[in-house]
Amino acid sequence: MATTRYSKQREAIKEYLLSTTSHPTAETVYTHIQEQFPNISLGTVYRNLNFLVEHGEAQRLEMGDEHDHYDGNAAPHNHFYCRHCHRVSDLQMDSIDHIDLIANAGFDGLIEGHTIYFTGLCPNCINQTTKQ
Repeated sequence: MATTRYSKQREAIKEYLLSTTSHPTAETVYTHIQEQFPNISLGTVYRNLNFLVEHGEAQRLEMGDEHDHYDGNAAPHNHFYCRHCHRVSDLQMDSIDHIDLIANAGFDGLIEGHTIYFTGLCPNCINQTTKQ
């Protein structure tokens, strides 16, 4: 089995993802990591983000806004996407893992998991619209 070499850049990307709850895009990660590694390329950031996702150390979120967002919290949890400001946030809620059983009841295959994104308006955007 091939061993994976340690990478300071990958470690910095992982630490950044773990330090934020903003669910940044690759471009945002790139901008932040450039402060520490001025010569890093956007391609290197993408490769390292893909590596982290493929190895279960980060999540890639496709929110329908033409940008992949990344989450350093690889544990299963739900997300909220604001349709106005496009902010992605973790949604604190009770587990809905039983939805797999419900979905599997009407399906001949085997459901092993789910990805659910909740959408609407975040509190900041609601406050802005009610002030207008």
